[in-house]
Amino acid sequence: MERSGELHLNELPEGCIANALSFTAPLDVARLSAVSPMFKSAAISDVVWERFLPSDLESVLSTSPDGSLLLASVSSKRELYFSLCDNPILVENGRKSFSLEKKSGKKCYMLSAMDLVITWSDTPRYWKWNSNPASRFPEVAELIKVCWLEIRGKINTCMLSPSILYTANLVFKFSIEAYGLDDQPVEVAMKLDGDKICAHSVCWNAERRGQQFRTARRPVDFFNFSCRRSIPARESDGHYPKKRGDGWLEIELGDFFCTEGEDGELEMRVFDGTNYWKHGLIVEGIEIRPKEVGASPSS
Repeated sequence: MERSGELHLNELPEGCIANALSFTAPLDVARLSAVSPMFKSAAISDVVWERFLPSDLESVLSTSPDGSLLLASVSSKRELYFSLCDNPILVENGRKSFSLEKKSGKKCYMLSAMDLVITWSDTPRYWKWNSNPASRFPEVAELIKVCWLEIRGKINTCMLSPSILYTANLVFKFSIEAYGLDDQPVEVAMKLDGDKICAHSVCWNAERRGQQFRTARRPVDFFNFSCRRSIPARESDGHYPKKRGDGWLEIELGDFFCTEGEDGELEMRVFDGTNYWKHGLIVEGIEIRPKEVGASPSS
């Protein structure tokens, strides 16, 4: 006996289901596509994936020949979405890369070494610039020999997705002959429009996790902040390098919340001013991406 007034999900128009899915998140769409053939069909609709793409995407990609080519070549919004998740696009004359976080569609940027301010990087006796087949950028910076190691990066927060917790990470490698980069903690800090967000110490060498450092350190005012913070002399704050999926290493510099409507300048700094010669650090850049909290949808 039929019941009147009932409407099963599979009886809904595909466009209605697609519209409903567009109000969820990419990870939810990946899961819901397994509910039924109707949901699977709706889950690939442009209506769904256009909602997950940044509203200013075309203006971002228009600064890049590769970005313009991608916009012209993709057959669907879903294809565009996953291409930007899996294949970062170089923008701003190759000085930055742009991509999307797969599970949320939020913006990610990497500032190339060329886009950073690296003390003495324009002096060939201290730093050299090389191409590296493992890098997404035309050139990376390789440390020849310095005592004063300082790396700074800046990005305007209006370039990022609003209302998202972001993390900044230095992306780097070591050459085979690297030295002077394993025995002492290194100061890192972030500030937004001149106000300190975070400041702590990190360690270049993950193998020294849980060990004490030999080098005593003095309190350091990272950015000449009015509020000074002393850094422990013999240990880092528990921040160590991690291996990335692209073969590089990364170390976290800090987190910050990108407030909606805020247009500020975020500055990041890595500093080691000890009287130790350092050699063999290879810098690809600083990546700013949403803080990882869960799994990613499959393409």
